[in-house]
Amino acid sequence: MKIGFIGLGNMATAMIGGIIGVGLYQPSEIIGSSKTKATAEQAAKRYGIVTGTDNVETAKQADVIVLAVKPIFLPEVIAQIKDVVDESKLVISIAAGKSIDWIEQEFGKKLRLVRCMPNTPAMVGEGCTCICLKDDTVKADEELVLQIMNSFGKANILPERLMDAFIGVAGSSPAYVFMFIEAMADAAVQAGMPRKQAYEFAAQSVLGSAKMVLETGMHPGELKDMVCSPGGTTIEAVKVLEEKGFRAAVIDSIEACVNKSRNM
Repeated sequence: MKIGFIGLGNMATAMIGGIIGVGLYQPSEIIGSSKTKATAEQAAKRYGIVTGTDNVETAKQADVIVLAVKPIFLPEVIAQIKDVVDESKLVISIAAGKSIDWIEQEFGKKLRLVRCMPNTPAMVGEGCTCICLKDDTVKADEELVLQIMNSFGKANILPERLMDAFIGVAGSSPAYVFMFIEAMADAAVQAGMPRKQAYEFAAQSVLGSAKMVLETGMHPGELKDMVCSPGGTTIEAVKVLEEKGFRAAVIDSIEACVNKSRNM
């Protein structure tokens, strides 16, 4: 079985690295194409896969086709490959804002089609991916997509109507977290800490806190209370965050992201 990537940008190469890293596919079973020769050659050198600039050839050879191009280029790519894609191939789209129905209409035919949305931490093997299935998706295709998406992080199946909510809470949220880390580090620098150490301490604290949520199964509020000693430093900081509207700002920002996604 061959898996073919149309588009070899950061997300596609993160997926390829994860797939090879867990041994799901060997480099000889992965092919890819990109708009530029330089990008194709870079991916070939890094992962030992066969690449080129011919999307039609990639679609012809692949049993599983991953559409990993920006949404603006998706109509052009589908027009190129639709004549060589049929129900013998599984198509996986990671393009934002393009529904399953829209993609099938562009192809002009019924497809074995799955829509996924990984986020950028896939680049370090800690991605979070939403998987949306068609009603007629067979179990074998569902299991294969889960294997692929779990190779570079954690993946879960959601109904497509919740894709916009996923984008708000996970797809776009690495940007919010990076801003939080940067702000914490800035405060530490203001207090006299060297910036390199400030970033390391802030990032490790976020990483460890997230791991506690995932591994303990405890409510985030309960974990917060464990850190807040009576009359201590932490509760003083929490008080200021509440006064400044920290929770409301996060909720409002994610609501804005969800609404933007719905209207794309």
